[in-house]
Amino acid sequence: MPKTALVVSAHSADFVWRCGGAIALHAERGWQVTVVCLSYGERGESAKLWRVPGMTLDRVKASRHAEAKKAAEVLGVHEIQFWDLGDYPITLTNDSLFRLVDVYRDIHPHFVLTHSREDIYNRDHPAVTDFAQHARITAQAHGHNPGQKVLGAPPVFLFEPHQPEQCNWKPDVLLDIGNVWAKKRAAIECMEGQEHLWEYYTRVAQQRGAQAARNSDKIIKWGEGFQSVFPHVVETLA
Repeated sequence: MPKTALVVSAHSADFVWRCGGAIALHAERGWQVTVVCLSYGERGESAKLWRVPGMTLDRVKASRHAEAKKAAEVLGVHEIQFWDLGDYPITLTNDSLFRLVDVYRDIHPHFVLTHSREDIYNRDHPAVTDFAQHARITAQAHGHNPGQKVLGAPPVFLFEPHQPEQCNWKPDVLLDIGNVWAKKRAAIECMEGQEHLWEYYTRVAQQRGAQAARNSDKIIKWGEGFQSVFPHVVETLA
């Protein structure tokens, strides 16, 4: 059976900017990566679209859906789900929580990627992190839907917020994405509604690559940073 991973993305572009390299890297190695986009970011993250005369909410959602789907195909995403829960603020109910629990138990991810614990610029992001981890805990509970296979303990990694210094986010995992950078950049360019972020996240990838090279004996140009939530369980320290 292929290994699996789960990405819980608040808005339809977040998974591209923040962990597109990780997705593409694992997809190339045969992993099945599921991306759950809880919202399209239609109100708060689609300013370019709203400047078009006569724009409507449904048209914005359709555009963001198409962009994210195209980006997911570029990255090799196994399955992308669009839950359309709204944004600014995102609406996270118990029904949605149990729906995510079912996703955890359906795919049994070997790791999970989601947002930082804090983000003073976007309250949807930490709300989604809490939501994703609450669902993980529930999926581990033997008394929740006893007929289902209980989730194990997949590690959770928090991807980089837009302003890490203001969000108390510090990476302790640096991933070399050099072999898949071209795919990530192509996926970034699918997000036409937020073109102003293309070069910003290119610079972020260069910065994390430089830091990864500095902390290894490898030549690394492009990278992604993550903050781990739980202790790493290893068999050796080398």
